[in-house]
Amino acid sequence: MPVTLATKTALQFSSVDKTFKDGTVALTGADFAVAAGDFTSIVGPSGCGKSTLLRIASGLDEATAGHVHVGAARLGYVFQDATLLPWRTVRANVELLAELHGLPKAERRKRSAEALELVGLSAFAKHMPHELSGGMRMRTSLARSLTLSPDLFLFDEPFGALDEITRERLNDELLSLFRLQRFAALFITHSVMEAVFLSTRVLVMSGRPGRILADVEIPFEYPREPSLRFSAQFAAVCGSISAHLRGAHA
Repeated sequence: MPVTLATKTALQFSSVDKTFKDGTVALTGADFAVAAGDFTSIVGPSGCGKSTLLRIASGLDEATAGHVHVGAARLGYVFQDATLLPWRTVRANVELLAELHGLPKAERRKRSAEALELVGLSAFAKHMPHELSGGMRMRTSLARSLTLSPDLFLFDEPFGALDEITRERLNDELLSLFRLQRFAALFITHSVMEAVFLSTRVLVMSGRPGRILADVEIPFEYPREPSLRFSAQFAAVCGSISAHLRGAHA
């Protein structure tokens, strides 16, 4: 089980292994740390254990061996799917986690209004999920976690199903939130460009059983303009990470 640390490390994996009951070895010797205020992304081949890392970090699953230390008091988890309740309005969906944590109605309403303002959905508070675009549903999911003011956000490919333009727009919005809130983040993605644009560092995982092959510091300062994606330096960093990924597939 995760153990809380009184340090500035939001999350630390130490020699973590994960073997499932059917004998599948998902992770082996996973070693990395996410510092408070850092945005760390993980890329790797499909099935390499990226989502398993998140589940272990959140306490939804347990490591077979090794240690996981969580130094964040509050966790936010954004899944691949927005997982909105179709019978609740946007505002009621955003209030859900605060409601489950027993916050009074007035406080839930206040926090949901602030979160919806942060993600630009205040005008859609009374809409139903089926009335929203895919990008708006993901922003609603993000707002729901923001109501608990997480110190550490866990993102499991939240934008993977969206078209490229929407995905880039949400990347820009997420970076604005990151600069404002300065939470720690562990972000799973298949997109090297997305990982480089968002992150302070990118971890590259091997094929199954997953282990960390490379730890790449990203040299760009925040704020990051959308035009950064078209610069030669950005392309060079993406190329370096892609080379590590090719090794992961070998």
